[in-house]
Amino acid sequence: MQPARRVLAALAAGGLLLKQDKKLPSVVGILTGESLRTSWWSHPKARLIFAVLSELADHPDVLFTKLLHGKDTLVHRSLWPAILAVGGARDPWQLRGLSEGARLLLERLDGGGGPVRAVGASVKELEKRLLVTTREVHTASGRHEMALESWHAWSSRVGCRAIRSVSRARKALEDAALALGAPLEALPWPGRGTGA
Repeated sequence: MQPARRVLAALAAGGLLLKQDKKLPSVVGILTGESLRTSWWSHPKARLIFAVLSELADHPDVLFTKLLHGKDTLVHRSLWPAILAVGGARDPWQLRGLSEGARLLLERLDGGGGPVRAVGASVKELEKRLLVTTREVHTASGRHEMALESWHAWSSRVGCRAIRSVSRARKALEDAALALGAPLEALPWPGRGTGA
């Protein structure tokens, strides 16, 4: 089986997969057969890993987000309605203590239009609170930036509708995280496992 297909099969089976992790199932682990303690960039299979990750980033059934432990987590299309409900909820845990830069960036995205390119701490803050969806882009000058998109714009673009109940959406993601072997504490919201 081709490497990308192996990863997609694992993702489809569980709904979630980390990009890289020392303990939990991950793309890097599937491709190398190892649990790396260092960056995969120095691994002999780095080119293969990069190629597969690039292919997955463009795959119509894969979404990258910062769901588990604030790390790059691949989410299968079957869980998109759940991630969309949680991401778009604007719950207190998402908004409380948001920095001025992150708040302004979020307001800009909420204003409509296309994706916004940005870098820095504000982007990471929005990602870890699941307030936006992002993808890495390469500029003409060779720099890496993030293209941020509101969940509303993303859902329209990919044709996804959120689960109506945020608590049901959380439960679906909690179940998928547990099935992967991740503790509930790996998820960003409080009250995990309570159905609240």
